[in-house]
Amino acid sequence: MQLRDYQLKAIRDVSLAWRAGYKRPCIVIPCGGGKSIITADMAKRVTDSMRRVLFLVHRRELCEQIEDTFRSYGADMDLCSIMMVQTASRRIEKLERPTLIITDENHHCLASSYKRIYQHFADVHCVGVTATPVRLNGGGLGEINDKLIIGPTVRELIGRNCLADFDCYAPQVTDLSGLKRKSTGDFDMTQAAELLGKPAIYGDIIRHYHGLADGVKAICYCPTIPHSMEVAQRFRDAGIPAAHIDGETPKQQRADIIRDFRENRLQILCNVDLISEGFDVPDCGCSILLRPTKSLTLYTQQAMRCMRYQPDKRAIIIDHVGNVHRFGLPDEERQWTLDPKPQKKQEKAVSVKQCTECFYTHAPAPACPKCGHVYEKSERQIMEERKEQELQKIERRVSMMRSPSECTSMKELCVMEKQRGYKHGWAFHQAKRMGIFKKGESA
Repeated sequence: MQLRDYQLKAIRDVSLAWRAGYKRPCIVIPCGGGKSIITADMAKRVTDSMRRVLFLVHRRELCEQIEDTFRSYGADMDLCSIMMVQTASRRIEKLERPTLIITDENHHCLASSYKRIYQHFADVHCVGVTATPVRLNGGGLGEINDKLIIGPTVRELIGRNCLADFDCYAPQVTDLSGLKRKSTGDFDMTQAAELLGKPAIYGDIIRHYHGLADGVKAICYCPTIPHSMEVAQRFRDAGIPAAHIDGETPKQQRADIIRDFRENRLQILCNVDLISEGFDVPDCGCSILLRPTKSLTLYTQQAMRCMRYQPDKRAIIIDHVGNVHRFGLPDEERQWTLDPKPQKKQEKAVSVKQCTECFYTHAPAPACPKCGHVYEKSERQIMEERKEQELQKIERRVSMMRSPSECTSMKELCVMEKQRGYKHGWAFHQAKRMGIFKKGESA
């Protein structure tokens, strides 16, 4: 298998980093950019010289598929150990000393189980791979990694036909202020599943699928297993072949469901956090996001699953929970850093309300118990009273684009023309030059 130029460059840059004295560089390449092939090539180079590789994963479902990738690439599996990090951490005293440690989904590297391995093999060269080198709180990975090897951007991979371009649809407003947080910092999924039963907030899943992606194979990301099963049933009730899988689905049953999805006997595949981090599943043309998250990593992995390149087809992201409003579109330019995020001191919120008429302070209520003043309804209450919230297409933020070549439509060029104060007609000439001008459009 021939590597792409940017994959070869990443491998060379890692080698140069090691020679310069860095011990644990991290390769940053978007989802779908071929991180598994990069690591397979690195593993083959090491095992070809009769040296050992330790490859760390955080989920057991990934071990077999990574081993298949490495084996097909030609790595010597007698010298390559692919292990769950928890297993490797428990057996660390019995492990043979590797020459190279590769960390899959490297954004997990700050967990204590990973640290124990790095400390035990402190003199061993390491490399990590990830699409998003950030923690849940937005901080960098500098406590473990000492250099970032930055690959191409999402927009560059789209331009190279390595990923499909996309359209994203989401509610105009989503109010998740009432959702509780877990100790990890992410939303409480049980509560999220309850809110998803209110189409006024999140929109009707089946109707919007029919309207935006009818007939397109889709993967649906749900907050809980019961909710995922319910969504799959709702699709089936609407005459759309659908199934649910999760981490506890028996191996053979899961393989049968994925095969049916690959061979088009299933149109919708519902899951809970399974088809995200590295899990091998057939390509699809649509991602349906029903799981609100505070994790850029999880959002990116789920949203971009449908962007694996399909010639002449635009991928469709249906983001019912408005994750795009928290993180931006998947192709947004991001500045990665190893630096930790500065900690902000947060004051605990007090559940009280003060009347705007008589200034009486009381527990939250729709009206003041002292003077009877009725408060204006919150945005959330107004949304809940609507019959159903519509989804709208989310446009790319032209202000984030660095050059006209990043624009994909006449509309975006016109916005850039206005924002930068270019002469009238600039957008028209750029569109003609780029071959994206359509008859009937005007600058």
